[in-house]
Amino acid sequence: MARAFTPKIVTANDLLDGDVIYLTEDDRWSRDLSEAELITDEAHAQVRLLDAARQASKIVGAYLADAIAGENGPEPTHFREDFRRTGPSNYAHGKQETSPQPRA
Repeated sequence: MARAFTPKIVTANDLLDGDVIYLTEDDRWSRDLSEAELITDEAHAQVRLLDAARQASKIVGAYLADAIAGENGPEPTHFREDFRRTGPSNYAHGKQETSPQPRA
């Protein structure tokens, strides 16, 4: 039996600076997860991923990540995505200074 589709977001890394970015409903890339489009339809998710993959001059490594609706927009359901949204882990700067730390 096929597994039920779970909501997704499209995420990638900015080609020039490496930041984690998220595809928004209005086709922008945002560094803020709360602005990401939460996709609840599997076919639409695949189309959005294809749209992202065509933007090789802006992004690298686009993929679908599981998410749920939160009070302030999508929230990750997996530790990896929670960790990625805070930025590089080698020292506190940028998003790490202002973002909540990943859950343990």
